[in-house]
Amino acid sequence: MMFSKPLLALVLAATTAAPALAQLPGSQAATQLVGTWSSGSQAVKTGAGFANPANESFIYPATTGISYSFTTDGFYEIARYRFVSNGTTPQCVTGVMNWAHGHYKIETNGSIVMVPLGDGYQQIQDPCAAQSDFIENYNYTETYVMYQIFLDSVTGYKLHLFQFDGTPLAPQFQISTSPNMLPTQLLRNVTLPTTVVARRALELDNIEERAAESNGAVGGWSVGGSVGAAMTLFGLGLATLAM
Repeated sequence: MMFSKPLLALVLAATTAAPALAQLPGSQAATQLVGTWSSGSQAVKTGAGFANPANESFIYPATTGISYSFTTDGFYEIARYRFVSNGTTPQCVTGVMNWAHGHYKIETNGSIVMVPLGDGYQQIQDPCAAQSDFIENYNYTETYVMYQIFLDSVTGYKLHLFQFDGTPLAPQFQISTSPNMLPTQLLRNVTLPTTVVARRALELDNIEERAAESNGAVGGWSVGGSVGAAMTLFGLGLATLAM
């Protein structure tokens, strides 16, 4: 599957800074990525005010949103609170609280690969489901094909992340240059299956190999089971996926 021209045009348009914005070059953006970021009203923030992994609970923010934190030594944490609407049954709105953390790597083509430690979890509330409220494990490697950081003269630094298929996340604003995170270790009493441990180790080992293969230029690159061609844009990677 290829990006449609309208979608690609939208992604490219997003890279054009407004007069009040200045986009950081790749090397500076990688340094500026460190800290805590939050979208919208900034009610959702990583750290102890969002998730309590020890008892698999959440502290509900006032509004929905997302928050990402990054450390200088390669750790990340994600906090997400969102509602999912149901077009056929409007009263069946699903609420999702999601938390995960682990290791991240910025590849040479500018993409970010996030590999979880294995103790992530999420709470799903669906008033129309047979089981209306439950907790489940959430441990998925996430690939973001491109990221951009802008300096806004009014709001400060703003982070744009693009998912594996090029879909942009809501912009996030830097709320702290020091990452506000829970400890970067297993925080839930979970026993990881051997296959999961092996896969995570393999993913970490292969990050550099995948980066070397793409080398920031057009070439074979595996993302989420699809083969893509990557190109460098303003020092950061933009992947055009093909199947």
